[in-house]
Order: sequence, then C-alpha cells, then structure tokens
Amino acid sequence: MTHALVTGASGFIGAHLVRDLTRRGYEVSCLVREHSDRSRLAPYSPHFVIGDVTDPTSIASALDGIDEVYHLAGITKCLHTRNYTRINEQGVANVSKCCAERDQPPVLVVVSSLAAAGPSSESRPRTESDTPNPVSNYGRSKLAGERAAMQFATKVPTTIVRPPIVLGPGDRDGLEMFKTVAKFGFHLAPGFHDDRVSVIHVEDLSKALMLAASQGQRISTNPDDSTGIYFAADSENPTYAELGRMIGRTLGRYRAWVIRSPKPAVWCIAAFNELVSQIVRHPNILNLDKAREATAGSWTCSSEALNRDTGFVPDQPLYQRLAQTTQWYVEQGWFEAPRQMQPLLKERHPTVS
Repeated sequence: MTHALVTGASGFIGAHLVRDLTRRGYEVSCLVREHSDRSRLAPYSPHFVIGDVTDPTSIASALDGIDEVYHLAGITKCLHTRNYTRINEQGVANVSKCCAERDQPPVLVVVSSLAAAGPSSESRPRTESDTPNPVSNYGRSKLAGERAAMQFATKVPTTIVRPPIVLGPGDRDGLEMFKTVAKFGFHLAPGFHDDRVSVIHVEDLSKALMLAASQGQRISTNPDDSTGIYFAADSENPTYAELGRMIGRTLGRYRAWVIRSPKPAVWCIAAFNELVSQIVRHPNILNLDKAREATAGSWTCSSEALNRDTGFVPDQPLYQRLAQTTQWYVEQGWFEAPRQMQPLLKERHPTVS
C-alpha cells in the first residue's frame, strides 16, 4: 500500500486530494497545525501529524514510512510580504530538505501556481518553456519555492504542478464571484479588454497531482530547464466576462450582466481593502498584490505537456464543472438559489419541490 503525506491537507484543495487518495487505496497522513479545522478530513480517517512547514522537526517526524509527499501548504494572501517568503518559499525548502535527508527519499509533488510564471499573451497560452515573469509578490514567492525545490532535485524525485484559477466545492475565494451573479445578476470584470483566463476544477487538479506523482517527469537543478514542471488546466480559456456568463447560466441567469470596472477603480478598491485589512489584522483576497495580477492581462496556460507525459485530461467540460460547483454552494447554504435556478434544480433532482 502506498503511503502519502499531504501538507496543507485542511485547505480547499487538500481536502479533495485526501479524499481521492483514500478512495484509491492510499494510506494517508496529513501534516496539520494544532488548531486547523479537520472536519472535512474526518470522514477519510487519515493519520494526523501535528506540525507546520516552518518547523523542520515536525516535517521529519511526519515522513516516516512515506512514499509520496504532496506539498500543498501555502498562503495566497497575507498582511506582510515576509510571510509569503516564510511559507511559500522557506516552507518548500524545509519539506524538500527533510525529504532529501531520508535514506529513501519519497516522490515529492510541489503545488505552485500560474502566478509563478506570470501572465500570458492574449493569443497564446503559457507553456512550461516560457521564461517566468511573475508580477506579484505572491507569484514571486511561488517561483522562489520552485527554485528552493530545485536545490534538492539530485536527491529528491520532484515534480512541480502550476494550476491557474482553481474552482469547486469548498472554495471560499471563488465563492464571491458565484454569489454576486446569484444575488445581483451581474459579474464584475476588471478593465475593458477581453482578457482570457485558464481554470481548473479542484477534482481535476487532484487527478493531475496524482498523475504527476506516478507518471510525471522530475525536475533538475537547472532553473532554465522546464522538465518536470507542468501546468494543469481545463482546455477552455474563456474571457473573464465569458466565465461570468457561464456561471450565470448555471444559475438560470441567462442574461447576466458583465460590468467592466476601469483598472484604476480596481486599484482603488484594492487599496481600500488593504487599509481595512491592516486595521482589522485580517487579509482580504482583493488586495494590492492581487490587483497587480488582476490588471496584468490574460492568464492562460496549456496542459499539453501534462497530457503528453501522463495522459491527463479533465473528466468533464468546464461548464459542467461550474454547474456542479454552483449546485454544491446552494445545497450547502453558502448562498440562496435565485428564482431562475429552480427549474434547473428540478432537472438535476426531479424530487426537488
């Protein structure tokens, strides 16, 4: 039986990965902080190891008997840039170093981000061989994490996966986009240009990570060599406006408005949120760092390399994945279904009154 360790297991992506690993017969351990919410993991009965990626001692103790490590722990927003460095860069270095110190190092899959590579052109999705050009502190910290993993590549068989926007059940960052369309019937798009985005559903990402562990190539110590680095995304690259309209259709709002916000307005909102965040000591997802990404143009990537090496393809079309996500939000009471959605709910569940 394969024994896997998942860091960041209590998060949105981690909970899905733990479920899928368990269903495939893996023995699963989870490195979690003492006060992490483990309710979503409890049904799968993993082995919990209390620790943190900033604490090498706890990482080392979690690695006993481990065959595969899925390093998901990271932060997407913070109050101080140094926290990006401490967790997104040094956390990867700690995990990689601890793996390298094992007599038989496990396979390591590091979850990075499209933000580490930077925005794409409108006409061509990014590929792994393109020179990285991150535009945000978050993106730079994720790229630094990749570089940290490369320092141990001669000892640890490591593969890096860079997902774009990840949506699906349990996602609180994407929730606001769905909720706005559901409640008000409009979708906010930054800027007046039709920038395109890549998206992946969390279940497809979970599948991609497991394929990367079992069949993916491994990185080298050369930062100019893209071998072993993969983008994982749906094959569709809608404009951000089209993405909002697709979400609208899953909600029965077939004429959802797209309200385009001037990029200076995005910066103003982000600056206000940043100020409030510093006062209340809680980071907001739309902060100045995210404004750098939101106003940088298109964010698309190609999964051709992952498909070539592992056979990865998303299990369902993007629209169907969005519909599943919408339905989950409604069923869990995260927002109320608009009146227009009731016929769709009856089609999916004929017993719904």
